[in-house]
Amino acid sequence: MSVKIKGEKALIADLERRLGKMKAQQVSDKALKRGAQVFIKELKSQFESFKDTGASIEEMTISEPMWVSGVRTIKVYWKGPKSRYRIIHLNEFGTVKNPSPRGKGAIARAMRSAESSYRAAIKKAIKEGV
Repeated sequence: MSVKIKGEKALIADLERRLGKMKAQQVSDKALKRGAQVFIKELKSQFESFKDTGASIEEMTISEPMWVSGVRTIKVYWKGPKSRYRIIHLNEFGTVKNPSPRGKGAIARAMRSAESSYRAAIKKAIKEGV
């Protein structure tokens, strides 16, 4: 799913002009972190439906803001002692032997259901920062 926004570059340039480049990036980072927290909360609730040991939920991790292809980004990934990152894709997409595991599509469902609250968190953080 993608959204086309008109005037985005002009808006960013205006914010950087008004606030300064560093302050605009700080506001952006704060907004991204809040949005990631909203998404993680929804993702954890989706994973509760097929919880076994809870390791997949415990190992959910949010990265620090970084530049990826010229865009400020935060990544959500799995890291921990039980190496759940190895099997997350199996839960999400299934396998040949088990094409429909209990948690199939949990990440996609979390993305869809958290979209509006994610955008609201981003807007709120930007308003507070400006």
